Amino acid sequence: MEEDMDIQTTAPARIPAAPVTGILGALLKMGAKKMVGRVPDSIGVLWQHKGVMKDSMAIGRKVDGWHELDRNLASYAAMASAATIGCSFCLDYNYFEGKNHGLDTAKIREVPRWRESAVFTPLERDVMEYAEAASQTPPAVTDELSGRLLDQIGAPALVELAARVAFMNMTARMNVALGIRSEHFADSCGLPPLATRSAVGGA
Repeated sequence: MEEDMDIQTTAPARIPAAPVTGILGALLKMGAKKMVGRVPDSIGVLWQHKGVMKDSMAIGRKVDGWHELDRNLASYAAMASAATIGCSFCLDYNYFEGKNHGLDTAKIREVPRWRESAVFTPLERDVMEYAEAASQTPPAVTDELSGRLLDQIGAPALVELAARVAFMNMTARMNVALGIRSEHFADSCGLPPLATRSAVGGA
């Protein structure tokens, strides 16, 4: 029996959304509409502290510019981390973004249940295992797993993998704590629903 790990998608955020106003607000809303077709409710929540919102977005843009790690692997790692933490917003947004970047959406939708899925290569599975392990408290990355990945992808990509997972942890844990949930971006562009995560070891 598959469970969704208590990932909630319907309740409002725990902090009310503030009106997104001014020149910065207008630019932000314009950019959001260009990216996802509308202004996400989460922007109003983060607008309550513009410094946090702007700095988080700036870090996110820098992370997007890293290129040592294969983009598919980076996407799988981010989503596996988000699934471990239970951030439905992160899962939905990365699924949506994966489609926009031309990634294999049939694989991306399977990330939440990657342990049971047969679509992933051994390397992809190692990357998602690493993302899950690094997202535990305390982190549970083993020397053996790290060594396998070092041999397969090299030191620069492994450093990037660890950093991408750490950034997703920051984002996902903040979203979950604030009650920011999926806004169904993937649904709006016709993608099939994400597979749900099973309650298995390591979760």
